[in-house]
Amino acid sequence: MKKILITGANSFVGTSIERWLMRDPNNYKVDTVDTMNGVWKQADFSKYDAVFHVAGIAHVDPKPEMAPLYYKVNRDLTIEIAKHAKECGVKQFVFMSSRIVYHASKSLKGDVTKRDTKPNPNDFYGDSKLQAENGLNELACDTFKVANLRPCMIYGPNSKGNFLRLGWLATKTPIFPAWHNKRSMLFIDNLAEFVKQVIDRELGGTFYPQNAELADTVEIVRYFAKKYNHKIWISSLFNPFVWLGSFFLPQLPKMFASSYYELEMSKYDFDYQIVSFEESLKGLEISDANKRMK
Repeated sequence: MKKILITGANSFVGTSIERWLMRDPNNYKVDTVDTMNGVWKQADFSKYDAVFHVAGIAHVDPKPEMAPLYYKVNRDLTIEIAKHAKECGVKQFVFMSSRIVYHASKSLKGDVTKRDTKPNPNDFYGDSKLQAENGLNELACDTFKVANLRPCMIYGPNSKGNFLRLGWLATKTPIFPAWHNKRSMLFIDNLAEFVKQVIDRELGGTFYPQNAELADTVEIVRYFAKKYNHKIWISSLFNPFVWLGSFFLPQLPKMFASSYYELEMSKYDFDYQIVSFEESLKGLEISDANKRMK
């Protein structure tokens, strides 16, 4: 039996991974602990095989004065917990980093991440994650495996973020530009299976999980509009407005620019892409987005 401690209670990713693993209670025992106010220090780390660290401050366009807090939580706290885990005899530390360690694209030119692309964060969220990875790698050894996960956009039922908001928009707007793109995305069940495989195999290193297929913002909008019987006119006639608006509205590059990992980067000698992108959409409801937006 694998005994796993998830540091970061009540997070979308943490609770999803816990639920996924506990489908097999004979082989996994999962506990969670909060990282606020040093509560994690009261946990007995010595009884766990692996720590899955998901606690952190998310990327929400923070103000510059928040930078010290990001480094304190995303970097310093992560390394402190990992050092404690290693001292207690934990064999593996799995860290939820982010694709943002490469670059946060702010134009319609977008970005493509290849295997030889070097991390180059351009905001303190990405830099705090990258510095955490560097600190963790210094702790790695034969008896303490460190797995840094750099996932792309994660989505699923009741998830936060922009994915379900895009679906909500598709049911409201009468028009949408036919600005096609390529986006790396990661369905929560695929991430959960990935984490399971990494823990089962006691892997260390840097990983780039994503769905087996790249997504297209236009086709996502088309799917949700059709699902909810909403009439929408999708046309390239509106594309000039996207190009012009991108110079003034930072939300437009986030929505329309291509941003993806090369698919080959995310293939491993185990199968974790168990849900296709099309199948993942079927379980998503716009009501989930409405709840998040209230």
